[in-house]
Amino acid sequence: MTICESISDIQDVIANHRFNGHTIAFVPTMGALHDGHISLIKAAQKKADKVVCSIYINPTQFNNAEDLKNYPRNITDDIKKLESAGCDILFTPSDDIMYHTSSTLKFDFGELDKVLEGAYRPNHFSGVALVVSKLFHIVQPDFAFFGQKDLQQLTIIRKLVYELLFNIEINSVQIQREKDGLAMSSRNGRLNPKERKEAVIFYQSLTTAQSLLKSGADRSTTIHTVEKLFEGHLAQLEYFEIVNDQDLKPRHENYLRPDTVLCIAGYIGNVRLIDNMYLIS
Repeated sequence: MTICESISDIQDVIANHRFNGHTIAFVPTMGALHDGHISLIKAAQKKADKVVCSIYINPTQFNNAEDLKNYPRNITDDIKKLESAGCDILFTPSDDIMYHTSSTLKFDFGELDKVLEGAYRPNHFSGVALVVSKLFHIVQPDFAFFGQKDLQQLTIIRKLVYELLFNIEINSVQIQREKDGLAMSSRNGRLNPKERKEAVIFYQSLTTAQSLLKSGADRSTTIHTVEKLFEGHLAQLEYFEIVNDQDLKPRHENYLRPDTVLCIAGYIGNVRLIDNMYLIS
């Protein structure tokens, strides 16, 4: 695996592959890699000749300075995982490279970045869009891969690509879960043993809601049931919503459609977790 730290280095490496007729797939990450990330690498390998992964913890998408400080970092372990997975190129830029001056550029996606995560993390998706735009400009891939777990991020990146005319095909990969159903996340490593055991409530809430809606329950009943599951629990619910996956607007009827998705977020201890599940899967 070729490791590049500068823009010129990675662009030279990619240009050489382009000269040889290779297509390029790109998997942007913030490191602390797990099997969910590796599933993106594997999906990208099926689509393109060469796979580029980036590891960069983007400061502009963090609302909480403490969260940025505590975000897990283990580049040595990440490199080993990527090499084992057969990744071709790793890009590891520094803050000085990605933000050589203090950026004042902001993105506004209308209602799309004001709901769900956007309601609790103002300007988060502006930071995501900014760094993804920079990375797309640097790598110029044919394909890019993102996980379904960050559904709102995926929806916004699709909008970004459409609006800015990036010639990139965006691909999503389904959520990878632990044996008890907990969605794989870099933040799971910050949970203590008791918190980790109790964190499964987020997955259990989704499956409970899925069963209720499939059996004919209405929106109000389903949301109330999920809220009751968290009463007296170690985890704290921030939101549970039933939306469509195109514009993330609440769905109030006709739930049994392939674009209906259940979204949930909350805290357990000091760790914030998100998850989602399509009603028909």
